[in-house]
Order: sequence, then structure tokens, then C-alpha cells
Amino acid sequence: MARPIKWRRVEKLPEYRYFVPSKTEKNLNENTLKIEELEAIRLRDLEGLEQEECANSMEISRQTFQRIYNEAKKKVADSLINGKAIRITGGNYTQHICKLVCEKCGNSWQERVEDLEHEDDICPKCGSPKHYCKENKSRKGCRKKCCKICNE
Repeated sequence: MARPIKWRRVEKLPEYRYFVPSKTEKNLNENTLKIEELEAIRLRDLEGLEQEECANSMEISRQTFQRIYNEAKKKVADSLINGKAIRITGGNYTQHICKLVCEKCGNSWQERVEDLEHEDDICPKCGSPKHYCKENKSRKGCRKKCCKICNE
């Protein structure tokens, strides 16, 4: 069985998602920078946070943060040195991870906020559609405003 995806939390989604060198060719090579890689650069280089703080902000381990950050720097350097475009897209990211508990069987699991926008959210164990946010054990007033269900 495959490992479950470990979502990387990002605060801000980028407004601009494509950058090209000033002198462009028709068949321009490009690097694809994942959303979480851009977030790693933003936190470390723009915000000036330490590695541990960056990892905590993204809700990942320090080692995972360092791996993401190093890969991002490599892609940006390649684009700057070799005149490649940068496309920012994709990745395993979320703006918040909601910790849910099934009212029927008590199973707990995590979902991305983006995945909770659908009406057919069900418990992966028993299939019940009734669950609540573990953050405050109710359907209303989730402190992190993590999903539509919690804010009804």
C-alpha cells in the first residue's frame, strides 16, 4: 500500500505563475517550481525565518523542508543561469489541513481544505458523511476556519 500524501501547508498562493527571460526563443526551456517550493523560498529568503520555523509553518519535518528548499533553489538557479522560464504550478500543498473525526465510528483522518469543498465528503473507514473538526470538537466555529463543514 502506498504511503499517504503528506500535505505541505502554504500561506499564500502565488499571484504570478510564469516568468520568462527578457530575450525569449520560440522553444524556450522551462523549470516547473511547485507551489510548496515557492513557499519554502518565501519563508526562508523573503521572510527570513529559520529552518525550524519554516518547517513548523509548513507543518512538515525540518528535513523535508530542507529537501524542498534545496530543490527549489536548484531550479531557480538553473533558470537564472541558463535562461529558462519558470512555471509555478502543482505539488502537494494545502492552505490548511483539517483534522476530522467520524461521528459514527470515531475514525480520525486529515483532509486538505481544498478537498472539503465537496458535499460528498465521507469517512474513509465507514463511509459516513457525518464528521466534525477535531480542533474544537464541534461542527461550528473552527478556530482555523478550515472547511465549509466547520463553518455552517
